[in-house]
Amino acid sequence: MDYLLKTEPTVYSFADLEREKTTIWDGVTNPAAVKHLREMKPGERLVIYHTGDEKSAVGTASVVSVDPSDPKTPKVTIKVGKAIAKPKTLTEIKARAAFAESPLVRQGRLSVVPLTAAQYAWLAGSEVARTKPCRAALGLDSRGRLSLRGRGRPSLH
Repeated sequence: MDYLLKTEPTVYSFADLEREKTTIWDGVTNPAAVKHLREMKPGERLVIYHTGDEKSAVGTASVVSVDPSDPKTPKVTIKVGKAIAKPKTLTEIKARAAFAESPLVRQGRLSVVPLTAAQYAWLAGSEVARTKPCRAALGLDSRGRLSLRGRGRPSLH
C-alpha cells in the first residue's frame, strides 16, 4: 500500500529529509495514524505532504523498516525519494474525483493517510497520460480502414 505522511515544514521538511537521506518517522499519536504506521512494510511508497501555509504534496520517500517494539508509537524508518516537480496543492487534490472519499480530504487532521496506486501516481507526478493512438500509428487511412501504403503487399503463403 502507498501512504501520505503529513509534516509541518517548519518542524521537519522534505528538504530536511533530502539532506539527511533517511529518518525515523515517529511521534504520531492519533490511533488511526498509528495503525497505518504499524501496517507499513519495507519498500512501500510514500508521499510527503507539507501542512501549514504550504498545504501541498512536495516529495516522495519509501519505507525502509518498521520497529513495532512499542505498539503505541511504532518507529518507521524512511528514505528520501524525489522532489515532486510540480507540487500538488490541497485545492488541486480536493478537485480530483479520485480523492473524494480519501481520508486526506475527509479527515483533515489525520497525519498518515493510505493512498490508492492511482492517487500515489497522480500526487507523485508519475501518472501516464491516456491518449488515443493516432490513425497512422494504427496503420489506418483517413476513413479508418487498414492502409497498406508503404508496407508492401501482404503475402499469402
